[in-house]
Amino acid sequence: MLLSEIRRDDRFEGFLIVRSAEQRASANGKNYLDMTLADRSGSINAKMWDGTVQPPLAGSVVKVRATGNEFNGRMQLRVEKIRAAEKRDEVNMADLIPCAPEDGKAMLAEVVRAADRIADPDLRRIACCLLDRAGDRLLTFPAAKQMHHAERSGLLHHTVTMLRAAAALRTVYPQLNESLLTAGIIVHDLAKIDEMDADALGLVADYSVDGKLLGHIVRGVVNIQTACEKTGASPAKALLLQHMVLSHHGIPEYGSPLPPKFPEAEVLHMLDTLDARLYEMTEALSRAVPGGFSEKVWGLDNRQLYRIPDEDLTK
Repeated sequence: MLLSEIRRDDRFEGFLIVRSAEQRASANGKNYLDMTLADRSGSINAKMWDGTVQPPLAGSVVKVRATGNEFNGRMQLRVEKIRAAEKRDEVNMADLIPCAPEDGKAMLAEVVRAADRIADPDLRRIACCLLDRAGDRLLTFPAAKQMHHAERSGLLHHTVTMLRAAAALRTVYPQLNESLLTAGIIVHDLAKIDEMDADALGLVADYSVDGKLLGHIVRGVVNIQTACEKTGASPAKALLLQHMVLSHHGIPEYGSPLPPKFPEAEVLHMLDTLDARLYEMTEALSRAVPGGFSEKVWGLDNRQLYRIPDEDLTK
């Protein structure tokens, strides 16, 4: 049962994410737990009237046994038992938060292989250096707080999809430099690990100070310069990558002070835009009924999208 489905007196037993938890005192002076628990359908307030239980850590996963209760017109959970999730529970995180459709470790291995195969030694050194800097944070890190690929392992999902699309595109446009395009795709969003504060579950609490003052585009340019100096790579090659990062949003209104000025930078921008828009379309249409329209999608200029019924098209 999802939290959004719970009604008064419904029994619930399952795993939830702790958004917040604290011990409070009731009017009669007795302690109780006040919590906000969540799954992929939303969040709910929960009370546990046993004041001896310590509040679980925010961001942790817990197993809960509870009953649905209504208070002031809103659903609550009256918790009877709660414990931390254990490894043997084998919790499916996709039930609790939006997750990329592929395993994070497999996607990271694919990105690392692509970096290792970059033929140009300078571009390879920079890309590998920045991947090493990101480390295991990439396994769960999202690509955004709310927009496209705002999901566990979303940054890897976005990167892997673009690498695969670029490989297909190069068969049509062989004049594209494979080393430059591959390196540009790998590094273009890596500075998002500096831009956002995300926990081990892939949930973003807020933008970091670095993110609010610089943002991932400017930070990405700085990180490439640092990697170039650290690895002894060619400054001229680093400059090309810096331009790709600087221009990958395309226009000033979206954060890029310069438009793409060579083919690989243009393709990076186009693939970034395509992947982001198709992700948002797919997500919005998954919530629409066949033959109906989605809610307005802010990231697509508030468009309402039409979900074509399966029977209307032949594969």
